[in-house]
Amino acid sequence: MARYRDPLTKDLFDYKPPKVAVGYSADVIGRGRLDSKIARIIGQALRDARDEGLTRAKIAKDLSDWLGRQVSEAMLNKWSSEGSADHRIPLDAFIGLVHVTGARELLGFVPGEFGLTVIEEQYAEMIEERLLDDHIEEMEARKQVLIAKRKSRR
Repeated sequence: MARYRDPLTKDLFDYKPPKVAVGYSADVIGRGRLDSKIARIIGQALRDARDEGLTRAKIAKDLSDWLGRQVSEAMLNKWSSEGSADHRIPLDAFIGLVHVTGARELLGFVPGEFGLTVIEEQYAEMIEERLLDDHIEEMEARKQVLIAKRKSRR
């Protein structure tokens, strides 16, 4: 007999913690040359934007407006193509692409190449607080060691 499931009761195993780090997963970035990785993440950002209703033509127009220079749909296609080694996205266009598509996951790529992580600003204070708590605990432990040494000499 099937059990009745109360739709108002939350499933404890259904919880997914909020995503703290900004960036694409390793399966999106992949392996290989740096220019290939960049092309893959740009392609993913463009696909995600398409899923949100933004066409490449609209992105190209918005990016042109944001940069103050012409960016064509063909340029977007070349920037997202691993086979187009002669056409790489300039840094200002990369920043503009994040701006016009809202693909903040792109921002995690460069720091990730250096073992660093981009986090949402709202989590920075919590992380700093935790680091301070760890430091306080370490200082308290050191203080207790000194107190114990002093008492043992008596």
